[in-house]
Order: sequence, then C-alpha cells, then structure tokens
Amino acid sequence: MDDREIIALFEARSEQAIEELDQKHGRFVSQVALNILHDARDAEEAVNDTYLAAWNTIPPQKPDPLRTYVCRIARNLAVAKLRSNTANKRNSSYDAALDELGEVLPATETAESAYTAAELTAAIDRFLDAASYDDRYMFMRRYWYGDSVSDIAATMRTHPHRVTVRLSRIRKRLSDYLKKEGLLV
Repeated sequence: MDDREIIALFEARSEQAIEELDQKHGRFVSQVALNILHDARDAEEAVNDTYLAAWNTIPPQKPDPLRTYVCRIARNLAVAKLRSNTANKRNSSYDAALDELGEVLPATETAESAYTAAELTAAIDRFLDAASYDDRYMFMRRYWYGDSVSDIAATMRTHPHRVTVRLSRIRKRLSDYLKKEGLLV
C-alpha cells in the first residue's frame, strides 16, 4: 500500500491505517526511537505514541512524505522521553551527538529564539542542499536520526574513523557557513 492510500485510511478514520503505517514504516520508526533511547521498552512506547500522534494529526495534515513525518514525530517523542529519563544525568550517545553540534550551533534561549531558530533552520537547510549526497546523508543520520558513527560507517561501507573525520569537517564547514550568514559570531 502506498502512502497516499495510508493517508486516505487515516482520513476515513479506519484503524487499518495504523496497521498499514506500521507495516510500511514501522521498522524505520522503531529504529529512530531506539537509536535515541537505547531501550527497547521506551522505544516501543515512543513508537506507539507516534502512531497515536499520527492518528490525531492526520487529518488535517496530509504529510508528504509520510515516512519523514512519522519519523520526525518519533524523534521528537524519543528526545522528550530521553530528557525525562536522563534528567540530571548525561549518558546517552544521542547527547554526545548533540554535543558535537552544540560546538557549532548557538543556544537560542532569548525572547527572539523562535525567529532565530527559524533562521537557523533555513540556513542549515540551505547548507545541506548544497552539500554532497554523502555529506548530507552522514549529517542527517548522525544528528537527526541519532545513528552511531559505526552504524553510519557500516551502511556506507567505510571505516568509522573516516566518518568521524568527515563529520568533523562538515561541522566546520557548517560553522563557517553560519558565520558567513551572520548567524554565528
């Protein structure tokens, strides 16, 4: 079943929509949650909450592509769960990935944070649009989906050190780009 048919099931409020969504995209959604949480039960809870959120937001949303939409929901829910689970402790590999980016991206905790965040998002999108496929893939797998360096290396059939070095260079180019755009000092 394709995504349009699944969305039509959501719009018809058919419970089969959840089954079809799970069958088509469930493995990927589960992997996103597990990459962030590193706990099967917490990941399963995040996946179930993702399906509930999809049920509650489709309609009115008509996501295209559906996989990206549900993975974003899963990622956001998993990050919230991780923050809840690790309040006052820092032990997650996802925290480590975010720390890597924290050296490049500014904190946005001011009154203008929503505007700044939108500008920053648009600038990162432009940066990634201009990046090579491999750089974009590594960046997204590491910093959006929370994949480990070794998982990225295995997928790309390369050595983990090569991925680490390349991610470091991508972060440096991103930092330079954001400075040029006036978003970093």
